[in-house]
Amino acid sequence: MVKFSKSSILYLLLIFAPISLFLDQFDSNATLIFIVSILALIPLAKLIGDSTEHLASHYGSTVGSLLNVTFGNAAEIIIGIIAISAGLIDLVKASIIGAILGNIMLIFGLSMIVGGFRHKEQSFNRENAGLQSSMIFLSIIGLAIPTLLAITTFQPQSVNGEAKIQLLSDSLAIILLGVYMAGIIFTFVTHRYLFTSTEYSNENDNTLSSLSLKHWSKKKSFLILGLSMLGVVVVSEVLVGSVEETGEKLGFGEMFVGAIIVGIVGNAAEHSSAILLARKGKIDLSIGIAAGSGTQIALFVVPILVFAGIALGQPFTLEFTIYELVTLFLAAIILNLIAHDGKSNWFEGVMLTAVYIIIALGFYFLG
Repeated sequence: MVKFSKSSILYLLLIFAPISLFLDQFDSNATLIFIVSILALIPLAKLIGDSTEHLASHYGSTVGSLLNVTFGNAAEIIIGIIAISAGLIDLVKASIIGAILGNIMLIFGLSMIVGGFRHKEQSFNRENAGLQSSMIFLSIIGLAIPTLLAITTFQPQSVNGEAKIQLLSDSLAIILLGVYMAGIIFTFVTHRYLFTSTEYSNENDNTLSSLSLKHWSKKKSFLILGLSMLGVVVVSEVLVGSVEETGEKLGFGEMFVGAIIVGIVGNAAEHSSAILLARKGKIDLSIGIAAGSGTQIALFVVPILVFAGIALGQPFTLEFTIYELVTLFLAAIILNLIAHDGKSNWFEGVMLTAVYIIIALGFYFLG
């Protein structure tokens, strides 16, 4: 009899991958295809994460951390690239903002709530939380500059204005990616002692025990990594193909679908891990997953999508709506205010979650 752990039980959702392909092949209801595709992406994204964890057991913690950095947001990148190729630029931009907000607001908040119910107060590494908050503020500046110039100086409707915004976005993408790479060196090489602890080391050593009964071999890990990424590509195409019709049928605007639904799908497996870790009292690791993933999206995924737009011949600039930028800025502020003392409780989690819900309602009425 097969025994599933709390961590691997998400693998059961893999059954929805072939179902989504079957439904798409026979032109079934778009809403049903959309829902099934989302359910299928959750275990596929988890398999990508789990395979990198198993590879880390073979190559060591440093290489393992770099693998997690590289493939941790593979699902978001794949979904974004496919959506860009389909011309759904606004949806991709909304999903970027939604993914960042989902990580630093919703998941961080839920982790604090769940952890706070079992532990009156939990402490975490202020250095890590402060670094993530600073990097998110930096990314906001990078995302805001093209938008502000488009509104105040450039004429986006003109060919010259579009070219300037695109060139500026390309330049900022290179800078953001450079800062992200510098952050990796700072965190994992020159100042590693600030971000590691006995708790982290023990958890890293025991992570695989919650993934399966034994380590996967290198060959198996690479095979599953490749197959799961291929699965994400195929299912993402089905998802993107159904998103517009689904939004129309359910009365959801493209911004809401991108920010609230698509924005949290790719990281759903990581989200569950963050909440489970907080419940066990490991709030430091939970924050590392939530805030760290938000930073990766802002400084790594965004530049990759800008470059992908160039390659696909679909201009993808860093020009966002004022609402998207303001919500991201306010979310970063409240995250910094709550995290600055290095302690958490359930009420702080409630406040973060409430902010996310307020922002989500705004996206709903925005259309």
